[in-house]
Amino acid sequence: MKKTILSAAIGAAVLGLASAASAATLADVKAKGFVTCGGSNGIPGFSNPNDKGEWSGIDIDYCRGIAAAVFGDASKFKIVALSSKDRFPALQSGEVDVLTRNTTWTISRDSSLGFNFRTVNYYDGQGFLVKKSLNVKSALELSGAAVCVQQGTTTELNLADYFKANNLKYNPVVFEKEADATSAYDSGRCDVYTTDQSGLYAIRLKLKNPDENEVLPEVISKEPLGPAVRQGDDQWFDIVSWVHYAMVNAEEFGITSKNVDEMKKSGGPDIKRMLGAEEGTKIGTDLGLTNDWAYNIIKQVGNYGEVFERNVGPSSPLKIKRGINALWTKGGLQYGPPIR
Repeated sequence: MKKTILSAAIGAAVLGLASAASAATLADVKAKGFVTCGGSNGIPGFSNPNDKGEWSGIDIDYCRGIAAAVFGDASKFKIVALSSKDRFPALQSGEVDVLTRNTTWTISRDSSLGFNFRTVNYYDGQGFLVKKSLNVKSALELSGAAVCVQQGTTTELNLADYFKANNLKYNPVVFEKEADATSAYDSGRCDVYTTDQSGLYAIRLKLKNPDENEVLPEVISKEPLGPAVRQGDDQWFDIVSWVHYAMVNAEEFGITSKNVDEMKKSGGPDIKRMLGAEEGTKIGTDLGLTNDWAYNIIKQVGNYGEVFERNVGPSSPLKIKRGINALWTKGGLQYGPPIR
């Protein structure tokens, strides 16, 4: 979502800062007593503050999971709200310890900007939001439409590529800020709104009449969203990655926040090992954590399915189906390597 394109020159200019800031991140996090995560300026279901300044969403739960793994306390975190433009410099400079802000994993971000990605906590793709009154059922029917899009993003480029490839004409209505684009769409200045599908479901909630709008079925790009850390600190990279894998494996094993205590006592060898109950295990200490790190994540935050359902799933306001974010055992792409 809002994937602002930064030049390689900017990445190179701050790469030196990234190397210095990324050394021994775990020790720095423990010293200050909390983990600092880069979030968005407010995307319902992913990272969004309420009127009291309390944050919730998939990306926030990921940050809570890191806090639970490191401190045994999911409340020991701080969110720094970052725009698309500011998110990368904030991570590179060390202002945040990890970026948990709906960020697409791309080759340039993985290389020239000096970041490391490994896990995908939400497989996404760009789509289209339209008013039901248009009676449009496919993006291929949008020729001649006015399309609201955010300026300077890969979303804008994907839009141009899609319409060109399908010999369709369109009128781009371009805005710098997401809020302005949303307002323009809601007021009827454009027929269509385009960004990542997850963002469209969130944006729909902000409209005057959400139920009068629908997301079309086409997905025109690959947008694997996940956490990013600075290059140069393998230990921190491993911790951030395995927080996600612990949640995914827990769902596969049937371990939830409600039954984790029972499973810790009665589960099989794989489950006991994962929850730190197997005698002689060093899985946690090898990461620089305690052996109950995964137990703390699941007990306090939940497994991946629980996190998905309460934030964006069918019973949430966004009402998004699991789709390709289902477990690999159920036809999806979410797959956790063995914890052993």
